[in-house]
Formats: sequence, structure tokens, C-alpha cells
Amino acid sequence: MSISMFETVVTPAALDLASAVIRSGQLSTGPRVVAFEDALARELRLSHPVALNSGTSALHLALVLAGVGPGDEVVLAPQTFVATAQAILMQRAVPVFADIDPLTGNLAVESLTRALTPPTKAIIAVHWAGYPCDLDEIGACAALRGIPVIEDAAHALGASYRGRAIGSVSRFTCFSFQAIKHVTCGDGGALCCVHPDDALEARRRRWFGIDREHALPSELGEREFDIDAVGYKYHMNDLAAAVGLGNLSGFRDRLARRRTIVAAYRTALARVSGVTLLRRADDRQSADWLCTILVERRDAFVRALQSHGVPTSVVHRRIDRFRVCGGVRAELAGQQQFDERQISLPLHSGLSDEQVDQVMTAVRCGW
Repeated sequence: MSISMFETVVTPAALDLASAVIRSGQLSTGPRVVAFEDALARELRLSHPVALNSGTSALHLALVLAGVGPGDEVVLAPQTFVATAQAILMQRAVPVFADIDPLTGNLAVESLTRALTPPTKAIIAVHWAGYPCDLDEIGACAALRGIPVIEDAAHALGASYRGRAIGSVSRFTCFSFQAIKHVTCGDGGALCCVHPDDALEARRRRWFGIDREHALPSELGEREFDIDAVGYKYHMNDLAAAVGLGNLSGFRDRLARRRTIVAAYRTALARVSGVTLLRRADDRQSADWLCTILVERRDAFVRALQSHGVPTSVVHRRIDRFRVCGGVRAELAGQQQFDERQISLPLHSGLSDEQVDQVMTAVRCGW
């Protein structure tokens, strides 16, 4: 039985809403973007979400609003996609890599504390696989130095931390609505801001620094406005927003299905020799975008599962190895352990019970 690692969900509601936008001929930022932002805030308890054209744009805009500039340092973990560091480099700032907890894949607070220096202007906390970082401890480190925490929550839509929705905890939280994420807009993102003033500024900066809501009409056609800061073409259009809005339909059910599958994997594999499950704490709930495990003899594991028709993937490996990030792997023991053993199993809401059994059986057969 053929199994895929990921799936792209486009609901009938998304098709209908997108079709209506196309027929309207009004494709740029408009009422569907507003409706999508309102739904994210209302249904998922996100703080002042500002819809953008990608998760990378959200990361970059957060750094801009945080005041990060040339020569400043931003601390992050290497266990992420390179976009996290690229956003820092776009501001001509310096990514500084701290270690991870090898049993979560997330930023290790002790290593973070050692990495903070006077030039540090922000911390980016990546929620690997959708499992929330130690946000209270990370936030305390940041507060002592008067710098913001930016959450890279590309994997974490629907996750929660100590009763709070991810997207409502730190000053900035960045989401991705790329093709295989929990909710897709085709491509898109959102920057969530705890402070309303940050959200207002994000809305202005996402469209070239123009305050569209207060630009005055003119007989000459172009509205009257002034621009006093650099802005970007980061806005989401109504077509993408319509796809995202429609795909919110059934999101909770799809998330619940993911969690059911991960629970089944964890129960079935808990005693398998050569497998280590990542740690889970009771004070937070993962969005379960990935089911990452640690395995011995990973190459043999990958080949064995392939022989059973089960795909696997590391998804992302440490990014400090890239030349654009310095090209030298930092001496990070936790990251090294994780990088050598991590692998992710197929996980999406479209997996049938039979396919889930096929994955578990393949692992239990050994390698």
C-alpha cells in the first residue's frame, strides 16, 4: 500500500472561496485577507495575526520590527530550515547558533544563556516538529536583556504551551501556510503580535510602508500618502487568503487525526530496540507536524522501511553547515547527537489506519 510522507489538503470550501475570488476579478489584498486574519484570531486564538505572503516574510518582518540591524546578533538553534537564518542575514545581522535538547530538537535554555552577548538583539525559538519550546524560560532570558523572542512556529499551528495558544505567548510568532503545512494558502504566512502597535506597524510595512487604511483619495487616482520607513511587498492577496480561509474548515479534525496517529506510533514503538522517542511534557501540546524519532544505524533503518514501502525523511538537518551561515558546524553536542539519529515517519491526516499499521509493523520488523 503506497504511503506518502506529507499531503496537501485543499477542502471543498477552499475551492469554492477561491473560485469566487477569481470570478470577482478582485485578487489583491481585500476582504478575504481581513476575513482570514479574523478567523485565525477567533478560531485559533492567535494574537493580532497579520497575513503575509510567506513564513519567511513573517520572520524577516519580525526582525525589522524588533530593530535588528547590521552587525547585530540573533541567537537560534541550527535545527530548522535555512529560511530562519536567511531572514537574519537579510537584515545583515549575524546568526549565532546555540545548542538543542537532543530529546526534543528545540533550543536548550542553558546553551542559549551562554550564547547571549551584548550584541544580541533577538532570540528566535523554533518549535521543531510542532512541539513548543520552553517559552517561559526563554522569555525570562530575553527579558533580563530587554530583547524580544521571535517564535518560528512554521510547524506549530494549533500547538499550545501552558494553556496558551502558540501565537499568543511571545512578542512575535511566525507561521507558515506553505503547501504541506497544517493549513495551506498555496503559499503564505502570518506574523502574530502580542502588542497591537506592532501589528499596526506590520500592516504598514507589509505594503511598502504605506498606511493604506489612512491614505486619502485623490482626484488624480493615486491616494495621498507619505512613506517614512522602508517597507516590503509582503502582503497576502485575496486569492491566497480565500484558500487559507476555506482550508481552516476541518482543521481541528485533521489536527486531532495527526495526534491520534502520533499517539499510536509512540505506543507501538516505545519498546522497540534502537528507537528513542522524543520527550513530551504535560504542560504543552504539540501540533504534530512531524513525528520525529531517534534511531540507531539510521541508513539501515531508512533502507529497511523503504523495503516495506514506507518513506522516511530527516526533513531538515542542521543549517550551520551551510556556507551562507558560516559553513562551520558549531561545537554543539546536543545538535550533533540529534543530527546523527533523527528521522521522521509519515504523518498526515490522510493516512488510513491500515497505513499507520504498515508503518508501525515496518519499524517493529527491525533493520
